[in-house]
Amino acid sequence: MADHNEKPFEDELVNHLHAHGWLYSPTSAGYDKERALFPDDVFGWLEDTQPEVLARAVKPGDAASVQQKSRDALLDRLVKSLDAPFDSVNGVQGGTLSVLRRGFKATPLSFRMAQFKPVTALNPATTADYGKMRLRVMRQVFYSTSKTKSIDLVFFVNGLPVATLELKTDFTQNVQDAISQYRTHRNPKGEPLLSFGHRALVHFAVSNSEVFMTTHLRGPETFFLPFNQGNEGRAGNPPNPNGSATSYLWERVFQTDAWLGILGQFMHLQVEKNIDLVTGEVETKETLLFPRFQQWESVTKLIETARVEGPGHRYLVQHSAGSGKTNSIAWTAHQLSTLHRPDGSKVFNSVIVVTDRTVLDTQLQDAIKQIDAKTGVVVGIESGSGSKASRLAEALLHGVQIIVVTIQTFPFVMDELDKLTGTLAGRSYAIIADEAHSSQTGGTAKKLRQVLGASELADLADGGEVDAESVLAAEMESRANATNISYFAYTATPKAKTLELFGRSVDGSLPQAFHLYTMQQAIEEGFILDVLRNYTPYKVAFKLAHNGQEYDSEGPLVEKTQAVKELMQWVRLHDFNITQKVALIIEHYRENVGWRLNGKAKAMVVTGSRKEAVRYKLAFDDYLKRTGHTDVRALVAFSGEVLEPELSPEPYTEINMNPRLKGRSLPEAFKTDSFQVMLVANKFQTGFDQPLLVAMYVDKKLSGVTAVQTLSRLNRMAKGKDTTFVLDFVNDPEVIRDSFEPYFKDARLSAVTDPDIVHDMKAKLDSSGIYEEHEVEAAAMVKVLKKGNNALSAAVAPGRDRFNKRYGAAVLAGDALEVDKLELFRGDVTAFVNAYDFLSQVINYEETTIEKHAIYFRALKQVIRETTRRSPIDLAGVALIGYGIKKHDTLDIALTDEVELDPLSATGSGKPVDPAMTRLMEAVEQLNQLFDDDTFTKVDTMAFLTHVKGKAAENDKISTQISANSEQQFLSSPDLGSTVTDAIITSGTNFESMVAEALNSDSKLAKIIELIGRALYRDGREAA
Repeated sequence: MADHNEKPFEDELVNHLHAHGWLYSPTSAGYDKERALFPDDVFGWLEDTQPEVLARAVKPGDAASVQQKSRDALLDRLVKSLDAPFDSVNGVQGGTLSVLRRGFKATPLSFRMAQFKPVTALNPATTADYGKMRLRVMRQVFYSTSKTKSIDLVFFVNGLPVATLELKTDFTQNVQDAISQYRTHRNPKGEPLLSFGHRALVHFAVSNSEVFMTTHLRGPETFFLPFNQGNEGRAGNPPNPNGSATSYLWERVFQTDAWLGILGQFMHLQVEKNIDLVTGEVETKETLLFPRFQQWESVTKLIETARVEGPGHRYLVQHSAGSGKTNSIAWTAHQLSTLHRPDGSKVFNSVIVVTDRTVLDTQLQDAIKQIDAKTGVVVGIESGSGSKASRLAEALLHGVQIIVVTIQTFPFVMDELDKLTGTLAGRSYAIIADEAHSSQTGGTAKKLRQVLGASELADLADGGEVDAESVLAAEMESRANATNISYFAYTATPKAKTLELFGRSVDGSLPQAFHLYTMQQAIEEGFILDVLRNYTPYKVAFKLAHNGQEYDSEGPLVEKTQAVKELMQWVRLHDFNITQKVALIIEHYRENVGWRLNGKAKAMVVTGSRKEAVRYKLAFDDYLKRTGHTDVRALVAFSGEVLEPELSPEPYTEINMNPRLKGRSLPEAFKTDSFQVMLVANKFQTGFDQPLLVAMYVDKKLSGVTAVQTLSRLNRMAKGKDTTFVLDFVNDPEVIRDSFEPYFKDARLSAVTDPDIVHDMKAKLDSSGIYEEHEVEAAAMVKVLKKGNNALSAAVAPGRDRFNKRYGAAVLAGDALEVDKLELFRGDVTAFVNAYDFLSQVINYEETTIEKHAIYFRALKQVIRETTRRSPIDLAGVALIGYGIKKHDTLDIALTDEVELDPLSATGSGKPVDPAMTRLMEAVEQLNQLFDDDTFTKVDTMAFLTHVKGKAAENDKISTQISANSEQQFLSSPDLGSTVTDAIITSGTNFESMVAEALNSDSKLAKIIELIGRALYRDGREAA
């Protein structure tokens, strides 16, 4: 047969196995399809290892027919044990794994069905029995009891089927054809071989290039996991110059010791019980865990290397989120705890696991109980449950195999090891550090100052969290190289310090991870989502508003004093950066996120500090109250107390700002449908798994590991979750790209904004001749040295005088062009200050010249104001009036070089105009952003706005409220909303399409009410 066909591929696979310790059956002769067993190997194993017990069940002296009946009865009893439920019933625990590990009973006899590799060679009998294990590969197995169907390969251990395999050659088909074959033609119903966990434990779909596997056949719903090595950090397998890329499966995984190790030390049943939040019913999910390739390879390599090297070494496992670190850590901990030297002594007396995964100790207990039939192997030392020191000392003295501690408790472990140095002399320990995070205080915090960077320390001081790597590093710094302790660090995002401490140098290279599973491979294999695929820096909106020419060359300018007030309302932190962003966040969530995942999608808002988090929560609640939205509720998370005397005489805490917690923890409450958004300040940015998180709104400077860990909160998979949203208000995408680069191969983000807009504006101002550089220096020194008001006045007086003299002379000469130039200069000074104050939140200019000019211009603009006349000024440089987001302007930044975003430009043009007209034009431009339909022109919008405002102004109650209230109080009036809505409805005959669009969107209606409310208020006040 031609080499490109499937049969030669099968030949090569089974011939390799047959040559390396496997028994081989070229056909299914001897296979019992009703029992789904290979009886010859069942009895061969029992005869080889338990001949006396077998002779009592099948008496050698009986007639052949009687012996056959006895054999059948014994096989039926074995089948009954295999088919029993996984949960123990009347002392019988069913399933293939249980029978292989525990054997089965045929009263009054007990039979062992396997002998896995003993941890020591001190018992010759068990070692001999291990050598008698029968591994068989059978070809073209006609397994069905009702149809003529065959599976390419079935693998047996002592006559029990443990795996099946469908093989496809890439010359004629591919691995997806094998997967499809399992889903459509391998229905497990009524087929003992395919029953979940009761015969074959795992099913492989294999081609020349890829391997996939599943432990549970469910017809079309069967879910296959990749079982590939990875290819230079990506999914798939590297080319194999000596054969198929998948040869590792039969050469390494099916190697007899390795295969039996997987069955004996890795596979186990995981039972999860969850309470349905709607019905209250308990749902039980049973999963047979078969290690993914990177899990099996990393654990196996760690154990074998630790066996050879002994204690006193360090290992770094860099595995991405989605790699299954919880199970990898559990397998590593268990196998380290049973690791022995050739002389029979233990390599490690205890294994200490540092983690914040609350489920880990439970999972460890369950897994070890299944694998070793032992209890009491794992002891958890939790914070706040009695004396940690005494419980730790007891666990260490008694040599408890596995001790699980939190990151907060870990320093106590190290202290106890120091205290018990004499008592514990000669003992050694393995410490496994999970990617845990916690707040730290006291002595540990002092040590942390030696290993944390400035930004990390600042976050920690503001109630932030620190990761286990840093705590471990701090403890290690004070202990030099302890020869009796080995460290195993698991992390997706190792810091430079972590690599230095735990990495390994190969042939003189820089330290690197002991084992690697990249973020890119996890994404390509479908275990996590790529959070950079939908990354939208909202400074793009600032650029679009400015660069989109909302004011054209003939457009209106704004009256100075009114314009500055309005602009600063949007720009400054206390108003724009909080209140306006809250409105944007809520409406974006409602329109783009909240409806996803059957209405269960959640979002996180990352704030810059605890004070910002408090203000965000207040603004959030205020906006929801004002708009009447009931489909969004927020929790706020921060540590300790926040004092804001100007807002409240009482300190703010998580408890009093989250009154609906009802005794639940924040993560527990956030799981429910009662809350959709979590506002955080240095909390839950790392180590927090909530698969329903779909969107993240970032208002905090992020870089490096912190950026990766924070944004990666979004990457967890959930049913129906196929996209994420990152809306970033402050970070440069290049910084984010650079942050992801070490952990996500070839991550690429295009530049979004050009910080040189400030340099361009400065160059324009420099050319005016109004000021001298030494005057700028003088003003800056006044500020730095805090010389006071008089010194600052002296520094800006020359520039002020030049401006006033030139302005006065131009007016006397009737030089309109010069007047316009000076008015534009005044406007550009303000524009520079506003642009710098705003963009410097996002961009570190790292240049004192720009900061000095900002200091000077802030002072100069105050002394060149014109309060006695209306002055046209140009704010084109930072026309934040266009900040509102239009759906088609939101960019999904792919990790390619295809997306290019234009820089900010065009800093100054315009002519004088009436301020009232300016307000109208501003409102028109914002309305144009609300209405997506290109058929609406500015004329349409202006007519609509003028009509609705005029109708609303006819209401006497509105006029009264304008005169009696502040603008913010007036905008909160319920009468305003109803009046404007009524005015919109009555204008329907003239503006039918606009009315329909406005009334069909709560967010658009709310914005229109706000715009018209502002116009009503300011026109009314001016008229008064």
